[in-house]
Amino acid sequence: MNYGQRIKFFRNTVGISANALAKKIGLDPTTIYKIEANDSKPSLGSLESICAALGISLAEFFAEEEQAWGPEIQRLLGTVKKLSPEQIDYLQKLLESLSKE
Repeated sequence: MNYGQRIKFFRNTVGISANALAKKIGLDPTTIYKIEANDSKPSLGSLESICAALGISLAEFFAEEEQAWGPEIQRLLGTVKKLSPEQIDYLQKLLESLSKE
């Protein structure tokens, strides 16, 4: 598994910069850049902190299906994760109505 690509994928999905992520979890920004460039691997503790800051679980981090999604879907997923259950229901109905056209 490419840890760096996965972190960058989820970071871009959420819409947070590497600097902002590093600041949020108390790491030096160069550490995030090194991890994303595969020059370094995160410790388990750092990976847990990164996942928490990105709003994902370790299980989600290690799931591979999202890698096949394009940037448009990644961006949508990042937005959907921020919605309330009621908003998600509304969005589902909207998408269903759009797909019928």
